[in-house]
Amino acid sequence: MNRQAISRRVAALALIGGTSVVLTDVALAADSGEKLEEIMVIGSRRTTSATETVAPVDLITGEDFKRLGTPEMDNMLRSLVPSYNVSQQPINDESSLIRPANLRGLPPDNTLILVNGKRRHRGGVINFLGDGISDGAQGVDVGPIPSIALKQVQVLRDGAAAQYGSDAIAGVINFELKDASDGAAFETRYGEFYEGDGGTMLAAANVGLPLGASGFANFSLEYSEGDATSRSAQRADAQALIDAGNTAVAVPAMVWGQPEITESIKFFANTGFDIGESAKAYAFGNYGKREIDGGFFYRNPNTRGAVFSNDGGATLLVGDANPDNAITCPTIAITNNVPNAAALAQISSGGALDAECFAFNEWFPGGFTPRFGGEIVDTSLVAGVKGELGGGLRYDFSAGYGSSDVQYLIYNTVNASLGPDSPTRFNPGVNHETDTSVNADFSYPVEISAFASPLNIAFGAEWREEEFEIEKGQLESYEIGPYAEQGFSSGSNGFSGFGPQSEGTFSRQSMGVYIDLEADITEKLILGAAARWEDFDDFGTTTNGKLSARYELTDSWALRATVSTGFRAPTPGQANIVRTITQMVNGELNETGVLPPTNPIAIELAEVASDGAFSAVPLEPEESVNWTIGTTFNAGPIDITIDYFTIDLKDRIALSSLIAIDRTDPEQAEILDRLNEAGVPGATTLTAFQFFTNDFETTTQGIDFVASTAFAMGGGDSTVTLAVNWTKTELEEITALADQTRKIQLEDQLPEYRAVLTGTHAIGPWRFLARASYYDSFISALEIGADASGTFDGEYGAKVLFDVEAAYTIADRYTISIGAQDAFDTYPDKFPNPEINSGAIYPGISPYGFNGGFWYARLNVDF
Repeated sequence: MNRQAISRRVAALALIGGTSVVLTDVALAADSGEKLEEIMVIGSRRTTSATETVAPVDLITGEDFKRLGTPEMDNMLRSLVPSYNVSQQPINDESSLIRPANLRGLPPDNTLILVNGKRRHRGGVINFLGDGISDGAQGVDVGPIPSIALKQVQVLRDGAAAQYGSDAIAGVINFELKDASDGAAFETRYGEFYEGDGGTMLAAANVGLPLGASGFANFSLEYSEGDATSRSAQRADAQALIDAGNTAVAVPAMVWGQPEITESIKFFANTGFDIGESAKAYAFGNYGKREIDGGFFYRNPNTRGAVFSNDGGATLLVGDANPDNAITCPTIAITNNVPNAAALAQISSGGALDAECFAFNEWFPGGFTPRFGGEIVDTSLVAGVKGELGGGLRYDFSAGYGSSDVQYLIYNTVNASLGPDSPTRFNPGVNHETDTSVNADFSYPVEISAFASPLNIAFGAEWREEEFEIEKGQLESYEIGPYAEQGFSSGSNGFSGFGPQSEGTFSRQSMGVYIDLEADITEKLILGAAARWEDFDDFGTTTNGKLSARYELTDSWALRATVSTGFRAPTPGQANIVRTITQMVNGELNETGVLPPTNPIAIELAEVASDGAFSAVPLEPEESVNWTIGTTFNAGPIDITIDYFTIDLKDRIALSSLIAIDRTDPEQAEILDRLNEAGVPGATTLTAFQFFTNDFETTTQGIDFVASTAFAMGGGDSTVTLAVNWTKTELEEITALADQTRKIQLEDQLPEYRAVLTGTHAIGPWRFLARASYYDSFISALEIGADASGTFDGEYGAKVLFDVEAAYTIADRYTISIGAQDAFDTYPDKFPNPEINSGAIYPGISPYGFNGGFWYARLNVDF
């Protein structure tokens, strides 16, 4: 096979930009007369090349990640994979810490994430606020993976639960670590947005060392920091305070932008060594830590309920430090945004009633905006041994452990019920996610005379344990203080701490077995079949299967198709999470929160309190039917792949609507009294609740188109790749849970079309890259009609963003690069009236962010 033919075959399976590096490796092998190295890719359990997979697999090389200015893995994948979407998630509670990403329009926990082919543990965050699409999802945190550690990334755009187990509905992403036993690389970069904020610094290194006579130890370390950004206007109510003479109001009072990320450390180690002629031991793992500091909503000093006022801003809320004595605290009226100065002076420092009365305007005369964030610590370790026995039986025994700990932090806020004794900085609690797995995998080729290749029989078993722990926060973060009876809210305002009713450890064990068959039936036909059975100790068993085929019509034209069933098991966190928020409003203690569907309150009250709209039953797995059909062919020098897919997903897991409890209703009161006598926590105080439930069905379909070519031009080598994705989700039925707002979020919030056109050119020591990314229009359901006239339809127009980079290599070792992402400073359409939308100028759900152009400079050194 000549170099041009090799280039075409590999380019047909590569997506965006990575073509040149893959082609170089293959071509060099061919030119040197060496045997081409087979590439192990996901989607198949036999040793095969990327061009012969029966399902679409995209290959992204480590070089592709070098050519991006951002250090965040989510943003990198968004730039390289058209069907991968992730938004900035400003002011969105836990979702701003681990951002939910969507592959092929589905939630993050519908995508299976692997590292070196082994399942990666989940993140410790449940995205209660996930912009509708990802509400309640608990996906994997890919943030701790440093790009310098990656040899390549393989993206399987096909359902694969029958092969790999739970979560592989939208597809599978496998991060393959570098395994070189020599050499080293160093990288440093700096960049910032055109606005002059969001400065990002990164330094990273990779080194390969020999381990024994034939082993390797490959280490990667990255350190980065990123400043916050602000794309904010002043809120209308904050501006009104300033116009009334309040000089303590911040400008802007509330910040819309990316959070500050400090001390982001990412470390990965990948090792392997021979322990005999036909066996190898291996181990890999990581340690990661990052601190995130973002913003929340502004608390108006005149109107914020249960902190500053309880009558909508007519008077200030004043606390009486000694309610049993004869002294009465003054009524402080608010007129034209100004509290009565004489009355306020009585309770202020030095006033006659300073020791007796208290209002939070003394602390925060301009109001306050809580700062929310946390520290995420991520660790993992996988170890195993693999090899080959007589007769060609291959084995792989492994065990893995991973954890994600999220320590929440909120400050510049108060527990109002503690009055003047309240701290302003709180540790609300910790989420711990711990996953443990043990795997035994086997593969055996069986010669069958009628087949063109041996029948590869892969089989194995897996045991997994998932554990989700909620650790109680500091007392002041959830405490009901002495001022609660006077109408002040309890708990750290903005994000209440996890109290005794929330803490607990919840785990689930599962056991699965699988068989996977694949063979070349003829020189032109590949057939595959897989089946998997799993047993979960909380909801029982599930069985799934997959059939696949690939047929070569000619040497340059092939058809491929798959059909499969899939599932996603509810996580222990989703099945058991308890989140309560305690509020005192107008003299009444109110407690609302998220309850497990197995909680006695949820079971007995759901149907009664919701008039039959909801029934709290234990969670079942989501179930899917996936099928794809596609073709790969050459149109002259251009390689093209086209794949159509559809995913029917039923019993989707999401949060129910908030269900109010009416304690005046005799039936509900009787249930609560009985549960209280039985000692059920919350039965005496809960006034509203919601829970996870399997409630609605969706159909997602789409087309992936990839065209690639490599050619000589101007004395150098060039590549051009066009990748287009169309994805459309439809909600099958409007329900009490999946209402019209949810329908718009599921169907219209992500761009229906995305396209990426990438060109590279290398000549001598110079290398150039240009990338154009098209994002179709999208709709923000929560902003429909949210302008002054009430006519805004929430739709934001399509945009094209351009990335450019130029690089120069000195002495084959030092490479200096300068580039820009969103080079022409393109923003999403503006919100019609930012001042009435809490100061948000641009939609927070924008699929390409809202920070504008970003320039960067980078130095790479290879040893």
